[in-house]
Amino acid sequence: MKTNVGSADRIVRFILGTVIVILGFYFKSWWGVVGIVPIITATLNFCPAYTLIGVSTKTKIKTEKLKQ
Repeated sequence: MKTNVGSADRIVRFILGTVIVILGFYFKSWWGVVGIVPIITATLNFCPAYTLIGVSTKTKIKTEKLKQ
């Protein structure tokens, strides 16, 4: 499983998921369970939906070969 969730995306997912879960408990609604999905994707650094559409928010670091 190749990671495709960047650090900023990960933070936003975790905060949004936590807010959804808290609101679900506050309003005593099963919709709070939906908040578990962004928390799991933030924890695993992997989003299956991104894989399906070919998106990655993870930045690629350019490396140079060492010159001898």
